[in-house]
Amino acid sequence: MIQKYNHDGETGRLEAFGQGESILKEPGYLEELEDRLHFYVEECDYLQGFQILCDLHDGFSGVGAKTAELLKDEYSGRGIIAWGLLPGPYSLGEPQKNIYRLLNTAFGLVHLTAHSSLVCPLSLGGSLGLRPEPPVAFPHLHYDASLPCHCSAILATALDTVTVPYRLRSSPLSMVHLADMLSFSGKKVVTAGATIPFPSGQSLPDTLMQLGGATPWIPLSACGDPSGARCFAQSVVLRGLDRARHTSQLTPGTPLPSPLHACATGEEVLAQYLQQQQPTALSSSHLLLTPCKVVPPYPRLLSSCSQLGLLTDAPPTRAAAASIPVFGALCSSSSLHQALGGLARELARLDLRRWASFMTPSCQAASLVPLLTSAGVLLPSCWEMTLNVWGWAPCSWHMVRITRSASL
Repeated sequence: MIQKYNHDGETGRLEAFGQGESILKEPGYLEELEDRLHFYVEECDYLQGFQILCDLHDGFSGVGAKTAELLKDEYSGRGIIAWGLLPGPYSLGEPQKNIYRLLNTAFGLVHLTAHSSLVCPLSLGGSLGLRPEPPVAFPHLHYDASLPCHCSAILATALDTVTVPYRLRSSPLSMVHLADMLSFSGKKVVTAGATIPFPSGQSLPDTLMQLGGATPWIPLSACGDPSGARCFAQSVVLRGLDRARHTSQLTPGTPLPSPLHACATGEEVLAQYLQQQQPTALSSSHLLLTPCKVVPPYPRLLSSCSQLGLLTDAPPTRAAAASIPVFGALCSSSSLHQALGGLARELARLDLRRWASFMTPSCQAASLVPLLTSAGVLLPSCWEMTLNVWGWAPCSWHMVRITRSASL
């Protein structure tokens, strides 16, 4: 729709948040967006809400934020889930580009949160801040983080999995209900994670028991290592595991290695595992038989999978797997406390007078004050308050948990 900012467009990239935000203030673009929107809305049998996928690191964060604002004004009460995409590795040798990336990410998160039901950053990078961190590693994937086609394939696999709960016709969970469950205490920013592919050579109880207390998914929101983080609410999806492997395959009379082996269904196994890992968290779990398809043009990233998508010890064959099992999750957790707090501290150290080219009427230096103190978005004390409630008044959390459960 915005042709002049295509890869072969007549102008350069959208560099700043305000620049992108101003595009949808132009009558031509606004009218075209509304026309397309009305066309698709009228075709819907049941409109749950909207998903917004936009870059967070450049001017398209402004486009996404303005779109969310327009949707909220015109379709009040509908769910709006925003997925903010961030690049993987970056170089310290480009200071202006990195400062713009930091500012766009901050302005994008705050403005998207103000107008959306839920916001989730998606990235294979390890940090939201200025200091580069190595990209995340998947044990059974060989990918090049500098190739957009590899990064987009992995993030699309995770996105296709974690959005299953409200995309299934048979699911009782709507987009609004999912957002309400995950936005604990008004914190609308959540993290995503996935295991790609999920080990499927054993039964589900055996596989989960081998994980021990480790986080079973790789973080995909540039918030660092989630190990040891407190989880307040989570939505978990396991897809593509053969039904015969859902429960224990032990012969009758064999002593049960864990309570997971006593469960009668795969749904019970998954729910029991989440209860063991995060006993005070509000959890929603979904078990789906349909695997994730990875046929071309999906790049060949799998290192040791059979044609059926099962992990093997044998060297990879010429015939690539057509589908794989995936384990994905959306979490509201304390890992955001450190990541967003670090982002706020880096913003506080910036002298915006040196970056006047970024400033527009909607992005002035004065707006950094409310930016840094937006409750539930970048304010670290908001997360600290939650941790204090967790530690000193657990009954308060259980009251919230009961209320949230009743709303579902």
